[in-house]
Amino acid sequence: MYINYYNEIKETLVKNETYKKVKDYSKNRSDLNAYYEVGRLIVEAQGGETRAKYGNKLIKEYSERLTKELGKGYTYSSLSRMRQFYLLFEKVAAARQYFEYLTWTHYKYLLPLNDINAIKYYINISVSQNLSYRELRERIKSHEYERIGYKEELEEPKINTLIKNPIIIKVDNPDVQLSEYTLHQLILENMDNFLKELGIGFAYMGSEVKIKIGDRYNYIDFLLFNVKYNCYVAVELKVTEMNAEYIGQVTKYINYVDKNIKEPFNDKTVGVIICKKENKFILEYCTDTRIFTTTYELV
Repeated sequence: MYINYYNEIKETLVKNETYKKVKDYSKNRSDLNAYYEVGRLIVEAQGGETRAKYGNKLIKEYSERLTKELGKGYTYSSLSRMRQFYLLFEKVAAARQYFEYLTWTHYKYLLPLNDINAIKYYINISVSQNLSYRELRERIKSHEYERIGYKEELEEPKINTLIKNPIIIKVDNPDVQLSEYTLHQLILENMDNFLKELGIGFAYMGSEVKIKIGDRYNYIDFLLFNVKYNCYVAVELKVTEMNAEYIGQVTKYINYVDKNIKEPFNDKTVGVIICKKENKFILEYCTDTRIFTTTYELV
């Protein structure tokens, strides 16, 4: 049976524009359904995904005709995105449940990404954290997926898979040499940003938390709580390379929190050392699975 794909695409877009004028509150859903259908028709008209050469020519022809007949908004790049949009949800069938939770503008920032796992990651956090498209754009620009070391194959990711590396800290002069006090104050002044940079589910509990071990007082740089993993997190800041002594220091903090602060229904406390530079040789011989490290980068 002969199908006039151009007329099918044109009719889909006209119906969408008409519907949006009547049902403004659900226009996002209408857009997504229409663009998905247009993408499907384009792929089908191309004879399948593999005929890229003919496909580019066909999209160019359709965009010129649609622009002439319907007006602006149907450029070559717009139709190409609709095609990508359809192919994305064909490849990531599980993501269809989130289909209507995001806007078309969200997807315009997601579609240029080449890594399908990165796209799935950003869809998940956009939905779970209710990110605006502007917030999503900033996360992508900061290369959050690459920094967090996310692994899709982990059925139940551990807390360390949700900690970014490096953590981005904004300063007026990125070349300045920071003291631990200055780094501490920079973070304290923008704690909300720090928690988002650190990873998923972190909440602020206190700064320079005073604890007594034996006859000496110690201070935990930051005490956090991770709501996703129901555990306290002791954070230690260092402006030097990772050192074996830091592991012993954080181990004391973890044990203290477990004994004196955490409730029986909380999971075991973990420690995070934020340093200027990693030392993989030290980490290789650290057998305490409760301790994680990351680095910071000034921008």
